[in-house]
Amino acid sequence: MSHHHHHHHHQSGKNLKIAFFLNLGFTILEIFGGIYVNSVAIISDAVHDLGDSLSLGTAWYLDKKSKKGADEKYSFGYKRFSLLGALINSIVLIAGSVYVISEAIERLFDPQPSDAQGMIVFAIVGVLVNGFAAWKLSGGTSLNEKAVSWHLLEDVLGWVAVLIVAIVLNFTDNQYLDPALSLLITLYILYNVILRLKETLYIFLQGVPKEIKPEIIKKDILKINNIASLHHMHVWSLEGEHHVFTSHIKLKNITDFQELLEVKKQVKNVLKEYHFDHYTIETELDNETCELLTNEEHEHDDHKHDHHKHSH
Repeated sequence: MSHHHHHHHHQSGKNLKIAFFLNLGFTILEIFGGIYVNSVAIISDAVHDLGDSLSLGTAWYLDKKSKKGADEKYSFGYKRFSLLGALINSIVLIAGSVYVISEAIERLFDPQPSDAQGMIVFAIVGVLVNGFAAWKLSGGTSLNEKAVSWHLLEDVLGWVAVLIVAIVLNFTDNQYLDPALSLLITLYILYNVILRLKETLYIFLQGVPKEIKPEIIKKDILKINNIASLHHMHVWSLEGEHHVFTSHIKLKNITDFQELLEVKKQVKNVLKEYHFDHYTIETELDNETCELLTNEEHEHDDHKHDHHKHSH
């Protein structure tokens, strides 16, 4: 592992830790403040921040956990644990959002005045705290850090909106503005959470990473001399960043061991372009039959090579 890479990893944990404690302290302040100035928009932001604190906490914990190498229990290491963090966090944010929506709707039917000056003070602190935390994490490369810095950026936007509403409330006494804003913030949170949840579940269910086109890899491998066909080709991702490739490769016209090694080297050269974390290649010679192939595939294979194999 190169020194640079290692350093970055250490850094990601430290940044997540700073952002976590900043956020948690602020969230607690905010819940009391929101109740004190009677603003449902601030409370909705507090729920959002609570979600962030949780995601920062799990991200920081799982960031440490996911650095652990492979062991007897998890042979790929702990990278997938960060996905679990993303999943838990999505569920918490959805629950919090539902609560805020019901509060805000109640306020629309039964408006209550908010303390505009108090809201202004809070909003300014909110912009500063979240802005600083977002900036700390903005250079992150892991899905975890990206998700979290996105969260914090949304918070900054949420606070800018609260600030604007508070300034307007300072001049006019419109009691619908606060709950209306709260609904907007919450719907925006929900929209993003659902997008992220889809992405997380896609990786959980071992979907092919979006940036990889298996058909192209297949075409490139089939161009190599002495390769007849591929089967059991799988591409999936550990946690959105580190991908895994496996395939069985059927060879043809191989006369000596050297040719076999040459083919393997060329296949690895094709795969190197994709930065796979792991790849496994099984090669099969002309007269070998893959135990895993179904009969139709065998016939298809025989047909393709126009040479007849004896059936077992």
